[in-house]
Amino acid sequence: MAFTGFPDEALLFYEGLIADNSKAYWTANKHLYDSAVKAPMQELMAELADEFGEPHVFRPYRDVRFSKDKTPYKDHQGAYVAKLDGVGYYVQVDADGLYVAGGWWASGEMTHRFRAAVDDDDHGGELEKIVAELPGRYAIEGDRVKTRPRGVSLDHPRIELMKHRTLYAGHRFEPDPWFHTAEVTQRVRAAWRELTPLVDWLRVRLS
Repeated sequence: MAFTGFPDEALLFYEGLIADNSKAYWTANKHLYDSAVKAPMQELMAELADEFGEPHVFRPYRDVRFSKDKTPYKDHQGAYVAKLDGVGYYVQVDADGLYVAGGWWASGEMTHRFRAAVDDDDHGGELEKIVAELPGRYAIEGDRVKTRPRGVSLDHPRIELMKHRTLYAGHRFEPDPWFHTAEVTQRVRAAWRELTPLVDWLRVRLS
């Protein structure tokens, strides 16, 4: 099936789930999730796979084993194309519309590689330029330390980048009329293309 947009029912489904995140709500409305959320997301990702790679559509269930929040279902549907473990392209539909992002989400050892690359004047300067040249609608996000990483001076020329444990750029689209049409594919494709320099830098430097 060709992707034709997300129907109104996708927004309504998540509005209802936010109000009642329970097994009873999920069971009563799973047909809406399947037809208005899951199927369109799979169709969208299939159309983007030719350029960006094999997609992964996330499961709707939360892992609550180690969380104080025991609500069983995610309040959004995400999908991802990995270019490296923890690095890639992301898209999400939820009650507020569409969110599109690209970057790096896995911390741990990768954080050390990231900071070593940012510390290098050539590599770090390249990332600084990539981030500065992203269109202003993108928010630079990710997990960060509040002050500075251990051993890094506060007057480091790229201190704001050095604070990151993860780093990605994202933009939220409101659910305007095009959200319900095949134009979504064009919007996501264009956004991911704009984010490709960032994703490529991270893929190379964190591998």
